[in-house]
Amino acid sequence: MPRLEIADDGFRLDDRPFRIISGGLHYFRVHPDQWADRLLKARLLGLNTVETYVPWNLHAPRPGEFRLDGGLDLPRFLGLAAAEGLYVLLRPGPYICAEWEGGGLPSWLLAEDGIELRSRDPRFLAAVDGYLAALLPPLKPYLSTDGGPVIAVQLENEYGACGDDTGYLADLAGLLRVHGVDVPLFTCDQPSDLARGGLDGVLRTVNFGSRVEAGLDELRRLQPAGPLMCSEFWIGWFDRWGAVHTTRDAADAAADLDRLLAAGASVNIYMFHGGTNFGFTSGANDKGTYRPTVTSYDYDALLDEAGDPTPKYEAFREVIARYAPVPDEPVPAPGPKLAPAVVELDASAGLFDQPHLFGRPVRADRPQTMEQLGRAFGFVLYETELPAEGPAVLRVGEVRDRAQVFVDGQPVGVLERENHEHALAFVTPRRGARLAVLVENQGRVNYGPGIHDRKGLLGPVRVNGEELADWNSSSLPLDSLDALAVAPAEPLVGPAFHRGSFELDRPADGYLALDGWTKGHAWINGFPLGRYWSRGPQTTLFVPAPALRPGRNEITVLELHATTTRTVELRDRPDLGPAED
Repeated sequence: MPRLEIADDGFRLDDRPFRIISGGLHYFRVHPDQWADRLLKARLLGLNTVETYVPWNLHAPRPGEFRLDGGLDLPRFLGLAAAEGLYVLLRPGPYICAEWEGGGLPSWLLAEDGIELRSRDPRFLAAVDGYLAALLPPLKPYLSTDGGPVIAVQLENEYGACGDDTGYLADLAGLLRVHGVDVPLFTCDQPSDLARGGLDGVLRTVNFGSRVEAGLDELRRLQPAGPLMCSEFWIGWFDRWGAVHTTRDAADAAADLDRLLAAGASVNIYMFHGGTNFGFTSGANDKGTYRPTVTSYDYDALLDEAGDPTPKYEAFREVIARYAPVPDEPVPAPGPKLAPAVVELDASAGLFDQPHLFGRPVRADRPQTMEQLGRAFGFVLYETELPAEGPAVLRVGEVRDRAQVFVDGQPVGVLERENHEHALAFVTPRRGARLAVLVENQGRVNYGPGIHDRKGLLGPVRVNGEELADWNSSSLPLDSLDALAVAPAEPLVGPAFHRGSFELDRPADGYLALDGWTKGHAWINGFPLGRYWSRGPQTTLFVPAPALRPGRNEITVLELHATTTRTVELRDRPDLGPAED
């Protein structure tokens, strides 16, 4: 494939003027069997390029381990993009934000006391070196300099919002070059951060969703020559639990795209297709109050979660056609959907009756964090004995992020980080009663200084002013349900699994609705659909067709509290919640 050059008057590809018209498509948020479909629709829109982040935390779940298989087979994704005639902007971080768990930084970094992420801390840079050494050599054949589709690689991500240490950026640039990246590098920042986030000799690009002229003017002020590019043109936004579903008018977004292209700028549409935060992968924000992100990453994008074109797709296609060739083919039709059905979950099991799902308990004077236990996602169960019967006030230093409290197996309350809660009162029935605290990681903070976000119970735990000691800390990763044993359903107190099955003639995309359920997680055939929460806004979970099979299919739900029903519904359309209060 041709090589990208950065000239004073813009991008050039094999010495010909070139404008990047790209769209965000994160392979790790899309079932791998649906990558080709999304890439085809990118080409039919008129895009010549797609952009993707690389989540270090998924590729390297533990130190010394690296994965490029299944849904993380990035070489395959790049090959499919090339087969569709698309170039690729690769954004390997190491920090990616992306409303992704921890901004893509592996949680095991936080097992190091005092480590400074996104800095020249030698421990962090050594880990980055190991990451890039594992990631980049397999990608070398996919760089455009080797005939592949990757025409440019991003250095860090919106670093100007975090710091201004050009030495750190230079270290990262050096590591990229050492490990084989010989295509152009670029940085991206919001307009007010451009001065801090750049590195001499590396192309600056700007991120914004509106005020096009102001954003481009600020970029040109700091970079008098070279291409103008908006690396993240935000056409929608993400949602958080307990808020509304964010949307943006298609005509308004298309008008700003027109302004961008009329100015001669290149663009990456964020997002072309948002996809889904499957499993436990959604992130969170914390600007004084912790706000976890929902499972859907629909983003009000050009393709919805199921990959169907939205009104924005057609509006953007019309704009792009004014400035670049668009394939003379019709807009793709929506894909087939599951027929609506009610599924009874007629088997169940109490969570605490499944000790084989938990990691081996670690005994210590204080509760151990999830990172100390060597786990990234899921829950931690803390257990100890209460010293005396009678009224008790439990006080904890920090809850990261949501704690369900039990005494002798009975639920006595919940503490939420989001609500700044630290204390709970209850009556202890006897001396030596068993105190159990189940803490859920609802997503590590992915933006700002809060990324140093260790999970579990932090600091001392006291009852009536006396610090409790002699704790057992057990991880509950839920990365496999193979060992789950269920029995005919019966009333259960506390968190419980519920399971049922349904028959299908032909798999298709669909949505799982959990009306009447409170909070928890859902799986289909062992595939993790993600979190649900009656708090909303979203009330359905996307079910990708490749997670289903002809014949018998199995739904498993972990309900953390209680449900008014034993049924769930399969639907043919999503419900992402109201756009207004």
